[in-house]
Amino acid sequence: MMKNTNFLYLFVSAIFLLSCNSKESKIITVSGEIPAGEIGKTLHHEHILVDFIGADSTGYHRWKKEEVVEKVLPYLLEIKKLGYKTIVECTPAYLGRDPELLKMLVEKSGLQIITNTGYYSAVGAKYIPEHGFTETAEQLAERWIEEAKNGIEGTGVYPGFIKIAVERASLEEINRKVVEAACITHKATGLTIMSHTGLAVPAFQELEILKNYGVHPSAFIWTHAHNERDLSKPIEAAQMGAWIGYDNFTPEKLDRFVNFALQMKKEGLLHKLLFSHDAGWYRPGEPGGGNFRGYTEIEEYLIPALEKNGLSQQDIYQIFTLNPVEAFKIQVRPVQS
Repeated sequence: MMKNTNFLYLFVSAIFLLSCNSKESKIITVSGEIPAGEIGKTLHHEHILVDFIGADSTGYHRWKKEEVVEKVLPYLLEIKKLGYKTIVECTPAYLGRDPELLKMLVEKSGLQIITNTGYYSAVGAKYIPEHGFTETAEQLAERWIEEAKNGIEGTGVYPGFIKIAVERASLEEINRKVVEAACITHKATGLTIMSHTGLAVPAFQELEILKNYGVHPSAFIWTHAHNERDLSKPIEAAQMGAWIGYDNFTPEKLDRFVNFALQMKKEGLLHKLLFSHDAGWYRPGEPGGGNFRGYTEIEEYLIPALEKNGLSQQDIYQIFTLNPVEAFKIQVRPVQS
């Protein structure tokens, strides 16, 4: 019976992925558009390089691309050998986003990388450029829509999602503005909104803003939801349709991640769960780019623990392949009337 069940699940999954290969279902990578079903096994929240100096001082002068490639490439080849096909690179503009660097790494590694548009308004808005404070949400959205339509800074690289960040508290004015801009951008482009959020209070305030703009929760990834200790809150958001990102995995958090996966499966919500490391982090200004954390601990620790605690291979496939397809495919997601 188990073999038949496995076969049926894989057959249905294959049909689903084939349906994602139509022109209507695509994902945008650094190398261009791909059928959504070609995303493969995916880590949905990782970083290559992050520059913490601030929006007023960062820039490509802060690092040498060749040196970054030399350091980072072995880590990408390592996860490629483990069967991963795509990583979602979550560093936004003014915090170290570098589309040319990502193109170099794609060409050398053979991995697919997805980059973003949007601004990071957490940490006292240190990473918001000056115009972010004076322009309206509509004006910010115009900038992001321009990148989605015409590429980032003339590089020929297009964003595959919107990355924003808010404080881990009740939303401030600048936080609300970037969420509103993200909603406007989503409605114009179909790009999913990924928000560095953490706790439930700002998460549900963001979801309320989405509702006001007519954007369905399925267009929203609640990033760093593992920081919310009241599990009923991310479960409630998932029931609304939001994606729940447990995306700072380390072996020390193993029990928390496993327990949440089991709870999501019990609630019939495994199809809304995303797991990743939030790792990498080449740091300009530090010798050799600092201590770079690789992307293998999920494969080494989390997946075996999930299987040991009763999750099937189909469940693992759901989390790391099928869910990223649905989360990142380009689709305007309106509130259903």
